[in-house]
Amino acid sequence: MIPISQFKKFTIWLLFGLLTSWIVSCSTANISTNQKQASSAAANVEFWTMQLQPQFTDYFKSLIASFESQNPGIKVTWIDVPWTAMENKILTAVSAKTPPDVVNLNPDFASQLAGRNAWLDLDAKVSDTIRSSYLPNIWKASTLNGKSFGIPWYLTTRLTIYNTDLLKQAGITKTPVTYAELAQVAQQVKEKTGKYAFFTTFVPQDSGEVLESLVQMGVTLVDARGKAAFNSPQGKAAFQYWVDLYKKGLLPREVLTQGHRHAIDLYQAGETALLFSGGEFLETVGKNAPTIAKVSATAPQVTGENGKKNVAVMNVVIPKDSKQPDAALKFALYLTNDNNQLTFAKAAGVLPSTVKSLSDSYFKDVPTNATTIDKARVISAQELQQAEVLTPRLKDIKRLQKTIYENLQAAMLGEKTVDRAVEDAASEWNG
Repeated sequence: MIPISQFKKFTIWLLFGLLTSWIVSCSTANISTNQKQASSAAANVEFWTMQLQPQFTDYFKSLIASFESQNPGIKVTWIDVPWTAMENKILTAVSAKTPPDVVNLNPDFASQLAGRNAWLDLDAKVSDTIRSSYLPNIWKASTLNGKSFGIPWYLTTRLTIYNTDLLKQAGITKTPVTYAELAQVAQQVKEKTGKYAFFTTFVPQDSGEVLESLVQMGVTLVDARGKAAFNSPQGKAAFQYWVDLYKKGLLPREVLTQGHRHAIDLYQAGETALLFSGGEFLETVGKNAPTIAKVSATAPQVTGENGKKNVAVMNVVIPKDSKQPDAALKFALYLTNDNNQLTFAKAAGVLPSTVKSLSDSYFKDVPTNATTIDKARVISAQELQQAEVLTPRLKDIKRLQKTIYENLQAAMLGEKTVDRAVEDAASEWNG
């Protein structure tokens, strides 16, 4: 038998051992739980782009891996969305309050949702120092009512890509610089070759090129209150310009039914002398129509007397309902920093939106034995110094385009006079 005194000591040590074991067990469980919580607490950033796979898959995988190595508490999931599906997909996600954390859009569409307060207000989040690293005019493109809703990413400016053979056949030695000169070239190409000088679309849901042309012709689209300002002598003159070209047979009839893609098709087929598009399309022409590519050259974009030049902007926005706004902003700024913009611009044949990346010699110097693409890049970069987003930042800019295009079409078809078309468009917009 164990003596009572010894039994008491044994019992005490046993209880102490059990208590110690329980404490250790609980502590271990807590450590395990805490580790799991820490792991699950890592910020998961969902990033959507528009139709950049598979061409840039390796670029984004490398960029994301680099970002994650520098930010071990953040994981990025990249989802590429087809161009045609993005608007519906992001609208649905925002409405359901289940948006991604960083989205690649453009200012026109993004401003529609900015008007609904859908995006994170960046003014309090991005310092003046960081903001100043982007081109000032380009940063303004992602503002609405004085508030910043997006961060600029990559850019394109419109160029005049021209068929040297067709212009030579038409007896034209100089590409048009102004819209007045463009009308003369259109007449001469048609008379001498039987072909059209160019194609531009009047389809309301498609390119805003014609809307931008009005601004280049000196038209103010809306006033400070957002009311129509194009019911003016300049507005009527701009409407008359396009109506005259159409009625004289200097524009293909399908400008009323086909989008900008048709302009590329016609140029590649050798049916038009001029293509107004970004320099990046030269590579497309080279692949699809090498014979046309060999006789193609580039010149600055056509503009009006005010000299205004267009730029198309792609930006990234952060939804207001993002579950990880700080991590999302960190990734968005990393994606669009100087080094990453320069790398992507070189890979994609586009222009960067930061001051430092644009100052790189790649965008300034024309190399020896430069290709047409090399020359186009330098011309585009030069234009970017003065280029701006020509259309006003309105939450319903597409409705303005639709109103103007539909009434312009009516005048082109002779269903309305130019004066009535302008007046009706203004009335519909204000209504």
